[in-house]
Amino acid sequence: MSDPFNQEPTDRKVLIAGEDAEGRLDAWLAAHLEGAYSRSRIKALIEEGAVTVAGQPTKEPKRKVKPGDEIAIIVPPAEDPEPKGEDIPLDVLYEDDDLIVIAKPPGLVVHPAAGNWTGTLVNALIHHCGDSLSGIGGVKRPGIVHRLDKDTSGVMVVAKNDHAHRHLSDQFADHGRTGPLERAYMALVWGRPRTLRGTIDAPLGRATSDRTKRAVVRETNDDAREAITHYEVIERFLEQPDATAMASLVECRLETGRTHQIRVHMAHLGHPLIGDPDYGAAFKTKANRLPDTARHAVERFRRQALHAYLLAFEHPASGETLHFEAPIPEDFERLLDTFREVE
Repeated sequence: MSDPFNQEPTDRKVLIAGEDAEGRLDAWLAAHLEGAYSRSRIKALIEEGAVTVAGQPTKEPKRKVKPGDEIAIIVPPAEDPEPKGEDIPLDVLYEDDDLIVIAKPPGLVVHPAAGNWTGTLVNALIHHCGDSLSGIGGVKRPGIVHRLDKDTSGVMVVAKNDHAHRHLSDQFADHGRTGPLERAYMALVWGRPRTLRGTIDAPLGRATSDRTKRAVVRETNDDAREAITHYEVIERFLEQPDATAMASLVECRLETGRTHQIRVHMAHLGHPLIGDPDYGAAFKTKANRLPDTARHAVERFRRQALHAYLLAFEHPASGETLHFEAPIPEDFERLLDTFREVE
């Protein structure tokens, strides 16, 4: 890397260590830059020669800070991202200098990966946000703080800078236990849970049969992660004389956010999502018991019936609680309407 002090900087700050200054240089800077950059980002900048102490460059993140030290830090322009921007339409619910909130459609992959290097939400955001992306970890890219599966639709928030990225990441890591974070989904499932509302508290880990899938595992497993889902039955379809139902619309609220959590938990409860190819395949023949109109609608619906309809969180700059809802997409709504008409 070229010398940052000979470049046109995007940000330059000079700080004077107070009389009580102590500790590592990277930790001191992280604490005194008001959350503008993460400690890992500051450590990388020090190692790249972007920090001076008393006018002398230092590349030692562990260097001790002393009272009276004059510390200057230069943050070079963010580098262009590896993924390229693509003109993919976005349903933007809200946007400012710190973040963007979108309603993700079904079928859109969130992040480039093997098999999906283009055509992703990240590609769309790079194109849409342009220069308003000030850089995450020194790269001009959107900061993904949570994900939705490719075929799950709904509300997502994405950070535009390091501070927003860290603040939002902390909220999702906390699962809303000490803050306003709230996430709620609508799921159309087979059958009807025995109780109309309840909590599924079952740890998740990798499935032994397929490492790309998740499964309920023992708490003692090395990869076991706490997973808690609260559910409530909102609507029942094709109720039977024995008080069961052929299908139910269920609201699921996440207390934790694990990969495939709702899909695995509802299947574990015995009520997998309609259309789920990974966790509901064993229930495919259940469609044969439906009236023809409903059966044809289910056969045409080729994804899991899951929609993240609600997201609330604290804005990383203003501290205001923001609340967003996205309507159920057309294909999911058509499926529900068919069940209602048959009913």
